[in-house]
Amino acid sequence: MTRLIDGLADLAGDYEVLLCDIWGVVHNGREAFPEACACLARWRAEIGPVVLISNSPRPWPGVAAQLEDLGAPRTAWSAIVTSGDVTRTLLAARAPGPAWRIGPKRDDPLFEGLGLTFASVDDARFIACTGPFDDEVETPEDYRTVLTRAAERGLEMVCANPDKVVQRGDRLIYCGGALAELYESLGGGVVMAGKPHAPIYERALEIADTALGRAHDRNRTLVIGDGLATDIAGAQAQGLDRLFVANGIHGAEAAPGGELSLAATEALLAKSGLTVQFAIDELVWRKPRQKRGTG
Repeated sequence: MTRLIDGLADLAGDYEVLLCDIWGVVHNGREAFPEACACLARWRAEIGPVVLISNSPRPWPGVAAQLEDLGAPRTAWSAIVTSGDVTRTLLAARAPGPAWRIGPKRDDPLFEGLGLTFASVDDARFIACTGPFDDEVETPEDYRTVLTRAAERGLEMVCANPDKVVQRGDRLIYCGGALAELYESLGGGVVMAGKPHAPIYERALEIADTALGRAHDRNRTLVIGDGLATDIAGAQAQGLDRLFVANGIHGAEAAPGGELSLAATEALLAKSGLTVQFAIDELVWRKPRQKRGTG
């Protein structure tokens, strides 16, 4: 049964390493969450490493720069691993391509130094997808016609961002995972290395060991995230304990009216065949205990 907690302090004696999602837990794409950042900084200072684990298609330095721009302090994390970091291995194995690229120019760092060339959908050997070209206005349906043509050619898609949606301010925007889902429905093949797939967790656990200077017990690793299909499903597949942050992308279902509900949370998890050890409305160190919703 899921246990509702009032703050990460409740778990401080049970875990050593945190693998923490970024978008939806640490920031919303517009601004950092001060209490979440303070919580992670305290864990890192008093308990152990905090490895931020993101489905961003960019290598980690770009994510670090974004965190700084959004006001997240450097003290809040020990290291960062991104889907982009682990996807570069998949892309390098397919170089020189050519690849048909889908995604905005800001994701250029993903391809640097890989020796890839690029071509149209009709001349490419595979697809390199980081997300829509313009995620402010585009939806997967805008790509149906061209992706149908790619599927008919038998092109494989390497998707560098498995997230289907993320929260930007008070809006949900489409990501690479939504395009990958559509492509699979059209008969296309897709490969991914970010959450919920194993490579990103393997890299994050290696980084945690390096930060500690020794191998650590996986039973003392806690994964924090707000995405069921990525953060929670991935951690569950790896046998890692999970803390679900309910007021992220699933907030309307898990915390109706803004109040975390155990019944609603467990019903939401059950629909996806998932479980978590713990749930919290938003990531904080400790807050006054209050009556929780049960319906």
